[in-house]
Amino acid sequence: MNSSEPLILGIETSCDETGIGIVRGRELLSNALASSVDLHARFGGVVPEIASRAHLEAILPTIDLACDQAGVSLRDIDAIAVTAGPGLVGALIVGVASAKALALGLGKPMYGVNHLAAHVMVDELEHGPLPEPVIGLLVSGGHSSLIKVSGGDFESLGQTLDDAAGEAFDKVARLLGLPFPGGPMIDEAAQSGDRHAIDFPRALRTDPVHAFNFSFSGLKTAVARWVKEQQRLGNTISVPNVAASVQEAIADILTSKAIAAAVNQNAPHLVIAGGVAANSRLRTLAAERCAEAGIELRVPSPGLCTDNGAMVAALGSHLVRIGGAPSPVDFPATSTLPVSEVFF
Repeated sequence: MNSSEPLILGIETSCDETGIGIVRGRELLSNALASSVDLHARFGGVVPEIASRAHLEAILPTIDLACDQAGVSLRDIDAIAVTAGPGLVGALIVGVASAKALALGLGKPMYGVNHLAAHVMVDELEHGPLPEPVIGLLVSGGHSSLIKVSGGDFESLGQTLDDAAGEAFDKVARLLGLPFPGGPMIDEAAQSGDRHAIDFPRALRTDPVHAFNFSFSGLKTAVARWVKEQQRLGNTISVPNVAASVQEAIADILTSKAIAAAVNQNAPHLVIAGGVAANSRLRTLAAERCAEAGIELRVPSPGLCTDNGAMVAALGSHLVRIGGAPSPVDFPATSTLPVSEVFF
């Protein structure tokens, strides 16, 4: 450990995970997490008010746990970073208010940072400095985005026009009677299925206007219609085959557009981040296609793909390292923060 590097505490409360991470430079010291996913499971999705209340209950114990894991006290912290957006505004407010209280009480600088940029920057904790230019494919329950990082700037190349990939997994899982969250359940079921069994649609694959945009709402509708038709015909529905076919459709369109973006932008590196980056088929197909295209692939370990405090601390550490000015004390929590605004 380089003790000359600043010690950064990161706070993440954009959705249903209360994440607190502590890093020194690019070294991860702790990554404590409290999830409220079980509270949302019976509703089949995240309930914003329940998420906000869960953050209120978990935030202080999770901060204590992160400090214990890192072997530091709050007085040792040099700066605080917190997700300011995008996300559920009520959930964001809990984290932002906590960060401001800590910063003011400890007399430390703070950074209100972008959730999407943090997902990309967390890769530095495992694979070292982020090469530039690099394309970031960010896929989660709320986001499916293509981002170009160059010269320290984050530029949006495309995003989902409706459902995100993770949202599509959740909706398909519900159709198949699988529990929430749907992504891991679909991935597990797909292991014994045939990914070529059903040819589900790949929306916007050849649309030049939306070359780097995504759309997954039609996929969910196509699955619903297919299931209904099989039921009408009295056919047995193979959940593994449906899961594998849906997973293939999503992984296919995500990787094909990501590779196209990298080629188009002359970016020889691709980072895949976000909760869906833990999907086994997405990781495999991305590795195959990147190898064919001569593109270096970087994917964080699954524990750093889902929402976590480490990614926020990693982005905070980056901002301190490049001399970024701390955020003003009155910076807001905003649900629609664009990726081009890395921090306030």
